[in-house]
Amino acid sequence: MEFQFTEEQDAIREVAEGIFNGLITPDRVGEVEKTDERFDRALWAELAKSNLLGLGTPEDLGGIGGGMVEIGQVLEAQGKVVAPIPLLATLVEGVLPIATFGSDELKAAWLPGVADGSVVLSAAMADAAASPSLLPRVWAEKTDNGWSLTGTASAVPFAHVAQGVVVPAVSADGVVVVVVAIDAEGVSQERVETTNRAIHPHVSFAATPVASSAVLGGPEVLERMLQWAQTGLALIQVGVCDAALRQTAAHLNERTQFGRTLSSFQGTMLRAADAGIDLEAVRVTAWQAAWRLDEHKPAAEAVLVAKWQAADRGQRVVHATQHLHGGTGADISYPIHRYFLWGKQIELELGGPSLQLSRLGELIAQRPDEVLAR
Repeated sequence: MEFQFTEEQDAIREVAEGIFNGLITPDRVGEVEKTDERFDRALWAELAKSNLLGLGTPEDLGGIGGGMVEIGQVLEAQGKVVAPIPLLATLVEGVLPIATFGSDELKAAWLPGVADGSVVLSAAMADAAASPSLLPRVWAEKTDNGWSLTGTASAVPFAHVAQGVVVPAVSADGVVVVVVAIDAEGVSQERVETTNRAIHPHVSFAATPVASSAVLGGPEVLERMLQWAQTGLALIQVGVCDAALRQTAAHLNERTQFGRTLSSFQGTMLRAADAGIDLEAVRVTAWQAAWRLDEHKPAAEAVLVAKWQAADRGQRVVHATQHLHGGTGADISYPIHRYFLWGKQIELELGGPSLQLSRLGELIAQRPDEVLAR
């Protein structure tokens, strides 16, 4: 893996961090969390003005191109300020599948709107991610003009503000992945609030018609979508843990007890050092997975490792940072608590640590005997 980012990738990170740091404060996030949408539209508009919402979208459709590594620069920056916007849902779960697998007609229908900030996308992957066989809970039946969808997809991120959703469904011939307009016939939603206070509605389909032109592909599309999304979560976790640990270091250096700063006590130093080691494990595995996906190298194992590290070590970091704040860390209105909530949400979203280890074990067991013998 090449651990050095290009000048263009560094520039994306700098622009993203400038926007997030300029607009997002703990008070601002708290205000957005009190709204029905839980969506900072002013921040979204600024990201669109800076062309960052054009990441993943081809230049001829109004975007600036790029892949998981480029989008990851913005995701990590988002995690550092826990900004309430549908960045992962739109750019990773929506744009990348459509840009990679969609027809020219489908790309033209959805991607320019994302780039200019007028369209939000999402994907219904929670059920497939939790299934041992990666099977969705929505059923697709073939019709003369395409497909008809029936069933309920659980926890679709930001579906309440989305215009389109990428939906994997089970048909008589296997899994099919389609793009559905949220205002299509037969689509309804049930509002659900997540651990980190975002809205991930359950979306139901009642004989919802889908044209043949809206089909992205079969199980290979769903598998790659899950890999992108799990890697994206790991990259957000890098930002969450990094910021939480920096804030905790500042707290330990400023707070005194028994005439000494908290950072001078061996117990706090060791706990913080362990959290720093955990953070670096999350960071290196997340970026390795992103790089392998963009380079079209075998990435299944790398993604599972990255998601496991983000889930297991990531939640350990946010637990440590909350505990090191003492009683202040237990205050749900204090900023560090929000990082704890985001860390816990990422831990379990699209599969917790036990599930990732189980799938990783299955992949390793499938390796040829000569590879296992090395």
